[in-house]
Amino acid sequence: MWGAPFSSQSRKLLLLGSGELGKEVIIEAQRLGVETVAVDRYADAPAMGVAHRSHVIDMLDAEALKKLIRAEKPDLIVPEIEAIATHALQELEEEGFLVVPTARAARLTMDREGIRRLAAEELGLPTADYRFADSLDELRQAVEILGTPCVIKPIMSSSGKGQSICRKPEDAESCWNTALEGARAKGTRVIVEAFVTFESEITLLTVRSVSGTVFCPPIGHIQKDGDYVESWQPHHMSAAQLAEAEGIARAVTDQLGGFGIFGVELFLTDHGVLFSEVSPRPHDTGMVTMVTQDLSEFALHVRAILGFPLDPVHLLSPGASATLKAETAGQAFRVTGIGEALALPRTQVRVFGKPEIRPGRRMAVALSAAEDVEIARTAAKQAASMLKVEVIEDEQ
Repeated sequence: MWGAPFSSQSRKLLLLGSGELGKEVIIEAQRLGVETVAVDRYADAPAMGVAHRSHVIDMLDAEALKKLIRAEKPDLIVPEIEAIATHALQELEEEGFLVVPTARAARLTMDREGIRRLAAEELGLPTADYRFADSLDELRQAVEILGTPCVIKPIMSSSGKGQSICRKPEDAESCWNTALEGARAKGTRVIVEAFVTFESEITLLTVRSVSGTVFCPPIGHIQKDGDYVESWQPHHMSAAQLAEAEGIARAVTDQLGGFGIFGVELFLTDHGVLFSEVSPRPHDTGMVTMVTQDLSEFALHVRAILGFPLDPVHLLSPGASATLKAETAGQAFRVTGIGEALALPRTQVRVFGKPEIRPGRRMAVALSAAEDVEIARTAAKQAASMLKVEVIEDEQ
């Protein structure tokens, strides 16, 4: 169907955002003979270590982004993070470039306002009550309307950055400052969400391809400070809950269109399933699929965006993931405890290869398979606890 990388017949994939998820996408694309280009705002990002070549640019700079893409002429443009000049992607799509899944989907899902309005106001899907605010005064008004506790997030951020819980009206100013500091792009707009009491929070990986829409078994996860620290698959759900979740996921992803995997985040509550967010790309909680499914979320994504058919997803084993996060900042460091973690039964480790550390930065993940989810969760957490990030003081 296509020739070797660097040849005139090559198939070229350009990745915008080159973190640990992008690294796995690049690896899966190369397994199918695709030429790969990794792009990020900093040098030596994880995916750059495995791509055929890489570029460092400010992806929020629309002109720089368009210049690079027009020079590379990729067959597919694959956004992997939120901080991208999405209006430039729409312009490039109009020129004939293929954006995964579509430029419109990238624009809508990379800001919380676009996707929330689509889900709640256009599709009528159940969500937490919400308001938007452009100033501290508007935020205080929203908090008064929704009540406390409530959740405050920048409209554009990832991995929990800028997210906080406003537990009393007096907390509004500190939450406002947290949101501005954590926002991925310049701006002051935030979303304020009514606090949802939920039984559990899940990711329903939803894949659109030439074969139609398929769902991966639901993934349960736990977040800390808005960022995932642990996930497991499958998460137990009743047949009614699963049907409701799949209906919500199908409605959202059908509206977004295009091919690829979508990470649909949902709350399971006493009053039904609520839509939370959707990412039009592999999801961090879905790293567990590298030990649970016959095809990981990364393999599914690449097959789908290349236009290949997909069978229903097969769960080979229950499994779990647990993350390693840095606690300090530094450029000279090492990850230790890998051997000890790998000594645990049916356990794997992925060290991401990020060039420097800072507090809360995800540096590795432990993955464990087992005969049931609880055993896998225990093993993954044990393996992750063996991993350490050590700063090398004499090289600072």
